[in-house]
Amino acid sequence: MSWKADGPAPEAVIQRYKANATHEQFHSEIKTDFDLERLPSGKFATNDLILHLAQLAYDILRLMGQLGMTGDLSPVRHRAKRRRIRTMLQELVHRAALVIRKARQIIFDFGHDIGRMAVLNTLCPRPRHPIGSPC
Repeated sequence: MSWKADGPAPEAVIQRYKANATHEQFHSEIKTDFDLERLPSGKFATNDLILHLAQLAYDILRLMGQLGMTGDLSPVRHRAKRRRIRTMLQELVHRAALVIRKARQIIFDFGHDIGRMAVLNTLCPRPRHPIGSPC
């Protein structure tokens, strides 16, 4: 690529490189955090299904991160506009629980970790489908 005087402004070129770097960061995050550096099968249909399921999980975790981990309820040490998926998994999804079986019931006891449970309790009552949808 050669530089031309009538080409794009230097600011536009810098913005394009920043956008490319952001795209590469998301791509790397999906590969490393979901352990998809190598696809599990030699069959295209199987790998296609795995990638679609990974994208669905990524979108759900990203939404959880935007709704629950960037505000006042954020359980991590500092505020941020965006959290890595690995942080989401460590802070909200990977939870130790005590499984109690009594009176034909199974109860999960998550302890008294108020910060993380407050985030999950905030996310749980959110609408499960768009208002006005036929679901």
